[in-house]
Amino acid sequence: MSSLGALMPAKNGLLPWNESLSAKAAPIQTAIEAANAEDLARALHGEATQRMADFLTGVKAYRRHPYRRTAFDPEPVWTAGSAKLRDYGGKGRPVLLVPSLINRAYILDLDTKNSLARYLKHRGWRPLLMDWDAPGEAEQGFDLDDYIIGYLAQALAEARKLGGVPVPVVGYCMGGLLALALAQHHGADVAGLALLATPWDFHADRSGQAGLFAMATPQVEAAAKTDGMIPVDVLQMMFASMSPNLIQAKFRRFAGLDPASEKAEAFVALEDWLNDGVPLTGPVGRSCLHGWYGDNLPGRDRWRIGGQIIRPEAVDLPALVAIPRRDHIVPPESARPLADRLPQAEVMTPAAGHIGMVVGHRAREQLWRPLDAWLRKTV
Repeated sequence: MSSLGALMPAKNGLLPWNESLSAKAAPIQTAIEAANAEDLARALHGEATQRMADFLTGVKAYRRHPYRRTAFDPEPVWTAGSAKLRDYGGKGRPVLLVPSLINRAYILDLDTKNSLARYLKHRGWRPLLMDWDAPGEAEQGFDLDDYIIGYLAQALAEARKLGGVPVPVVGYCMGGLLALALAQHHGADVAGLALLATPWDFHADRSGQAGLFAMATPQVEAAAKTDGMIPVDVLQMMFASMSPNLIQAKFRRFAGLDPASEKAEAFVALEDWLNDGVPLTGPVGRSCLHGWYGDNLPGRDRWRIGGQIIRPEAVDLPALVAIPRRDHIVPPESARPLADRLPQAEVMTPAAGHIGMVVGHRAREQLWRPLDAWLRKTV
């Protein structure tokens, strides 16, 4: 709908195009100026109205879709506060899976047909999923030290006790940063480190994102002061701003799918997970949004956990770094410096996006199988 507001200044040559888009904008500007004003306005209004209608149709179709997640969450072998270490069973060597604190852990166990955790069990491993859950009373005021040096280190100790040997650790997105800091502090207990779509240089190809997150600082501070938490809605707003056209585009595509198709069911499963976020404690939110996105502390070698500056060079362990080529949440330019600095890093670059690499229709061949093969090297 914003296109309608931009039409008149564009027609008069007054629209300030972004310099990086000038080459693409020139023929568009020329066509706008040459077009009949009334015909162009009518066509633009019709297109905008149709897109809005398709978007609403997709949202309604999503809300009434019958899919519900049926995968059971395994019983935990360790708990502390809200956190649980979920045991997928099996007699193989334990593998510790570390997801982000922001979204639910079951992205690694989306459903019975689409689950990295269950695939690894099938391949002979004993997956242990770190389920952070929403912060509860015990986590009030928690910072990243509490989660990494406290909860995650305790979970690693439990995993090592179960297996009797050092444990491979797999971190996804923000969970990769947590896993890296864990490995620096407890390297003797870690057999290898797999980092999936993990950011490091937060200002690489991210100037727009850093600016958007800086603009959200007042909302973050106000929310944190109110009840000590940064609500899900604030977090969702900030991450939606990274790709502002994604939401309307994906629901328009969904509107055209057969509701009974596998594609439609996969869409709903993933969308349910995306909408099932959790809040962050105020200290964690400040560390992530201001310390990482704002000040780029990891990329500048100024991020400290447990009093130590976290340096990839200090983690001299077998490492696998998966950098999806179409990742808009963690651009490859942000993840690549981490791979360059790890002493024993192997790099893979699947042709996928941030989430599609883990649960997309090609996830099995692009990530699950290579990850399984790499894990076997750590035994």
